[in-house]
Amino acid sequence: MKRILLVGLLFPLLTHAQWNVNLYGGFSNYIGDLQSSRYTTSQSNGSFGAGIQYDLSGHLSLLSNLTYGRISAADGYSKLADLRARNLNFESVIGEWNLLLEYNLLDLRVHRLTPYVFGGIALFHFNPYAYDTTGKKVYLRPLSTEGEGLSEYPNRKPYALTQLSIPFGGGIKFRVSERVVLAYDIGFRKTFTDYLDDVSTTYVAQNVLLAERGPEAVEMAYRGNELKDGAAYPAAGTVRGNPKHKDWYYTSGLRVTIALNDGSQIHHRHNGVIDCPKRVY
Repeated sequence: MKRILLVGLLFPLLTHAQWNVNLYGGFSNYIGDLQSSRYTTSQSNGSFGAGIQYDLSGHLSLLSNLTYGRISAADGYSKLADLRARNLNFESVIGEWNLLLEYNLLDLRVHRLTPYVFGGIALFHFNPYAYDTTGKKVYLRPLSTEGEGLSEYPNRKPYALTQLSIPFGGGIKFRVSERVVLAYDIGFRKTFTDYLDDVSTTYVAQNVLLAERGPEAVEMAYRGNELKDGAAYPAAGTVRGNPKHKDWYYTSGLRVTIALNDGSQIHHRHNGVIDCPKRVY
């Protein structure tokens, strides 16, 4: 009996609600110790995703998406000489699941074009890596490049690779047809980690890092000595990153929203008069 009642309650919602599929493609980038620009296409990478959307009204929608992107940066592109001398670089794939609330400033059941904003919560996974001088791919977290998890640095804990972020942003939508909406947006992710790029605080003692994590850790912690006339490994406590500012990542691109049923109830204008939506029996 309970199951029958539940189906009876959900059936109108599932049949008359506006359910949509979202397909997304664009680029991703990050803000951190190796990429100081607030927003730039420099060193950006591809990003794509898909999800579902439930339209609560012509203004308000609930979305859930899975996205996949890559971020990367290198000191070699910096305008600052001291950062170029540091010579660090990294890459990381970011997988994200998000839950968003989206608000259209204009009702898309009436208007064809509207600005919109969104915000919500996301769970993301990252894992920074770099390539050594031989071209070998090396994941950085196990190396404790800043002493995370080393006995000599008990206050520096290993960072989690799966964390929460706060996504928010905005864009503009254009209704192509009754079932298709095209959108362009920019979405920022506020994170609670400073280790998207494996760079945050200061250099640890070279001998300690060598003893506990080996020569590969020392090689990847400081790469200035790979440059012509590059300096030797810095003294312990020398600034390596800026822990005062957490890292961010962001995406920008096009989204296609495709309606799955006739629940949209789009109001059509004819000579300034809005028609009532077709009744669904």
